[in-house]
Amino acid sequence: MDYIKRIKDLREDNDKTQQEIADVLKTSQTMYARYERGANELPVHHLITLADYYKVSTDYILCRTNNTQINI
Repeated sequence: MDYIKRIKDLREDNDKTQQEIADVLKTSQTMYARYERGANELPVHHLITLADYYKVSTDYILCRTNNTQINI
Protein backbone atom coordinates (compact mmCIF):
# COMPACT_ATOMS: atom_id res chain seq x y z
CA MET A 1 0.00 0.00 0.00
CA ASP A 2 1.30 3.46 -0.75
CA TYR A 3 0.35 6.86 0.57
CA ILE A 4 -1.96 7.51 -2.40
CA LYS A 5 -4.19 4.61 -1.40
CA ARG A 6 -3.87 5.51 2.27
CA ILE A 7 -5.12 9.09 1.87
CA LYS A 8 -8.07 7.86 -0.17
CA ASP A 9 -8.86 5.14 2.38
CA LEU A 10 -8.65 7.64 5.25
CA ARG A 11 -11.03 9.98 3.45
CA GLU A 12 -13.53 7.25 2.64
CA ASP A 13 -13.31 5.67 6.11
CA ASN A 14 -14.21 9.06 7.56
CA ASP A 15 -17.12 9.54 5.11
CA LYS A 16 -15.60 12.68 3.62
CA THR A 17 -15.79 13.93 0.07
CA GLN A 18 -12.81 15.11 -1.92
CA GLN A 19 -14.26 18.61 -1.70
CA GLU A 20 -14.39 18.49 2.10
CA ILE A 21 -10.76 17.44 2.33
CA ALA A 22 -9.76 19.99 -0.30
CA ASP A 23 -11.41 22.64 1.91
CA VAL A 24 -9.36 21.45 4.91
CA LEU A 25 -6.20 21.74 2.79
CA LYS A 26 -7.31 25.09 1.33
CA THR A 27 -6.94 23.77 -2.20
CA SER A 28 -9.31 22.84 -5.00
CA GLN A 29 -11.15 19.54 -5.32
CA THR A 30 -9.40 19.06 -8.66
CA MET A 31 -5.96 19.38 -7.06
CA TYR A 32 -6.89 17.04 -4.22
CA ALA A 33 -8.17 14.48 -6.76
CA ARG A 34 -4.78 14.71 -8.47
CA TYR A 35 -3.09 13.80 -5.14
CA GLU A 36 -5.35 10.75 -4.79
CA ARG A 37 -4.62 9.66 -8.37
CA GLY A 38 -0.89 10.20 -7.96
CA ALA A 39 -0.80 12.79 -10.74
CA ASN A 40 0.74 15.28 -8.27
CA GLU A 41 2.83 14.58 -5.19
CA LEU A 42 1.30 15.56 -1.88
CA PRO A 43 3.19 18.56 -0.46
CA VAL A 44 4.66 18.16 3.01
CA HIS A 45 2.46 20.88 4.49
CA HIS A 46 -0.62 19.00 3.24
CA LEU A 47 0.75 15.75 4.65
CA ILE A 48 1.04 17.36 8.09
CA THR A 49 -2.43 18.90 7.83
CA LEU A 50 -3.97 15.53 6.90
CA ALA A 51 -2.18 13.75 9.75
CA ASP A 52 -3.49 16.34 12.21
CA TYR A 53 -6.98 16.21 10.71
CA TYR A 54 -7.27 12.41 10.82
CA LYS A 55 -5.32 12.20 14.11
CA VAL A 56 -2.76 9.78 12.72
CA SER A 57 1.00 10.03 12.30
CA THR A 58 2.65 11.14 9.11
CA ASP A 59 4.43 7.76 9.14
CA TYR A 60 1.03 6.08 8.97
CA ILE A 61 0.02 8.11 5.92
CA LEU A 62 3.39 7.38 4.31
CA CYS A 63 2.94 3.64 4.99
CA ARG A 64 6.03 3.48 7.17
CA THR A 65 3.85 1.92 9.89
CA ASN A 66 0.41 0.39 10.15
CA ASN A 67 0.00 1.77 13.67
CA THR A 68 -2.43 4.70 13.64
CA GLN A 69 -1.31 5.86 17.09
CA ILE A 70 0.80 8.98 17.36
CA ASN A 71 3.90 8.43 19.49
CA ILE A 72 4.90 11.47 21.50
